[in-house]
Amino acid sequence: MNNKLIFPSIAGAILILMSLFFLANPSYKMSIEAKYHYEIGEYKEAYTLAQEAFELDIYNRMASTIMAQSKISLKYVNYVDMAKQYMKSINEIATHDVISKADKAKIKTICEIMIGTYTKLAPSVITDEDLVEKVTLYNQQFKSLLEKVNK
Repeated sequence: MNNKLIFPSIAGAILILMSLFFLANPSYKMSIEAKYHYEIGEYKEAYTLAQEAFELDIYNRMASTIMAQSKISLKYVNYVDMAKQYMKSINEIATHDVISKADKAKIKTICEIMIGTYTKLAPSVITDEDLVEKVTLYNQQFKSLLEKVNK
């Protein structure tokens, strides 16, 4: 009967000690906070906290992972921001009655830049699917625009 209680008690004590270390260590505490910010989509804050946690403890794999994932997600967020800005410029050009050759060249250049930037993006397994989908949608729009401009 005592053997049945000893092993679970030892395992429980080890888990409690590991949890206390994990929560008491400032590096891991920052990592947990960084993970929280990553999960709610605040990638800049997550990257900053993960970087600070990694600087405190270079063996903190959680900080390293969150830093890498935040960096990937920030690239996607930057792509979306650039796409919105460029689409606004293209929509302003499209309101003209006649689109000049210079404007067509500008649209073509914008589309080529954004399509090229898209090919450099590589999502990870945990990159937000909505973010990846949004980027893919913008890429399809730029490809469609490029086809129309090249006609």
